[in-house]
Amino acid sequence: MNWFETYPKTQEPTLEQIESFIASPLWNGLCSWAEGAYAVAPKVEYSTCSGAPGWNVKYKKSGRALCTLYPDAGQFIALVTIGAKEATEAELLLPTCTEYLRELYARTQTFNGARWLMIHVTDEGVLEDVKKLIRLRVAPKEKK
Repeated sequence: MNWFETYPKTQEPTLEQIESFIASPLWNGLCSWAEGAYAVAPKVEYSTCSGAPGWNVKYKKSGRALCTLYPDAGQFIALVTIGAKEATEAELLLPTCTEYLRELYARTQTFNGARWLMIHVTDEGVLEDVKKLIRLRVAPKEKK
């Protein structure tokens, strides 16, 4: 099943439909974590970007992007950008990440002053890597 064909521009999917299409506990793990740690709500948007066209889910905090999630059958991609401000800290964090993320970071070229990491979230280790990178970009809200 193809995401782009299943939900064309004229048919915005609900969050429930997106969750059902992905059918991965990793999706719920990331969404629940982002919503709890940052007190944010997901926003479904349509992108005409040639790299990943179609409906996606964005999480933003105070106008700053935490991540953009691109659905696919049985999986999803998390886009996390690492800008110049975070680059040094990200490189210090890399040894604690999965080999997959280290290799992805190394081969991703800087574009407009940032690395745009399109991370295929395939297991718990990669999910934890995504959370680390998001925390690096924006500190989570403090629990009271």
